[in-house]
Amino acid sequence: MEIKNVVVIGGGTMGNGIVHVFSQNDYKVTLIDVKQEFIDRALAAIGKNMDRQVKKEIITQDQKSAALANITTSTNTDDAAGADLVIEAIFENLEVKLDLFKKLDEITKPDVILASNTSSLPITKLASATKRPDKVIGMHFMNPVPLMKLVEIISGLATDDETIRTTQELAVKMGKTPVPANDSPGFVANRILLPMINEAVYVLYEGVGKAKDIDEIMKLGMNHPMGPLALADLIGLDTCLAILEVLHKGLGDSKYRACPLLRKYVDAGWLGRKTGRGFYAY
Repeated sequence: MEIKNVVVIGGGTMGNGIVHVFSQNDYKVTLIDVKQEFIDRALAAIGKNMDRQVKKEIITQDQKSAALANITTSTNTDDAAGADLVIEAIFENLEVKLDLFKKLDEITKPDVILASNTSSLPITKLASATKRPDKVIGMHFMNPVPLMKLVEIISGLATDDETIRTTQELAVKMGKTPVPANDSPGFVANRILLPMINEAVYVLYEGVGKAKDIDEIMKLGMNHPMGPLALADLIGLDTCLAILEVLHKGLGDSKYRACPLLRKYVDAGWLGRKTGRGFYAY
C-alpha cells in the first residue's frame, strides 16, 4: 500500500515534531487533537521550528511555506478515516491508547497501518484492541523529531513482515534511521536511558551534587551532549515518571523504582521545559 495521506493524533512535543517531518517531506498530513487550542499551540511550535531551519539555511522560505501547506488539522478523530497511515502520539496512558486504537480500527480502512509513538508501552497489547494486529507497529521517534535520526521500530507479536518493511522504508524516506527493537517494556532506548536519568535524580535527591554540576560531570566526563537532568526537563518529567512506572511494573525489578524527588516535582506541576520549571527554570 502506497502511503500518501498521514494522520498524526496528538499535537504535543512529539506529535508536532512528527507532523513537521512528514509535511517537510511532501506528505499530506492531518494533525488531530482534542482541542483547538492544542492544535494552535502545535502549529505555532512547527512554525517556530521551521523558522529556525530557515535561519540556519537548512530549508528555504518557499520550502517552509510548501510544508505548512501540507498540514491540515481537526478536532474530530473520525477525520482519520481516509488515512493511509495513522501515528498515535498521545500521552503515555495505556487505557486511553487502547480506546483510541479500538476506535481507529473501526473507522480506518482494513489495510491501514496503525502506528504508536509510545516510548514504553507494549505494542502487542495495543494491537489487541484491534482486529488487525498484523498492521499495528511501534514507531518511536526521538525528541526533537526534526533533528534526531533514530526511529525505534517495534513489532508486536502479530505484526507482519509487510508492515515492518513499509514502516522501515517510510522512516528512511523521512531521512531517519530505523532500528528494530523487541516488544519489551521501554524497548531499548528508554530501558537504558530512564534508569540513568532516575539515578541522576537520586544523586540530586541525596545531595551528592547540584543539578548543574551533575549535568556538567556527565557532559564533560562521558561526552554526553546534554546532562541527564536537562534531558529529563526536555522529555518532560511526567513522561519520565510514566516510563519508569511501565518499566517497574512490566519488569518487576526495584531498580526501576522512580525517585521520590521525581514524583514530588511531577506532583508540583514542575514538568520541565513545557511548564517553565523542572530541575531548571526556563
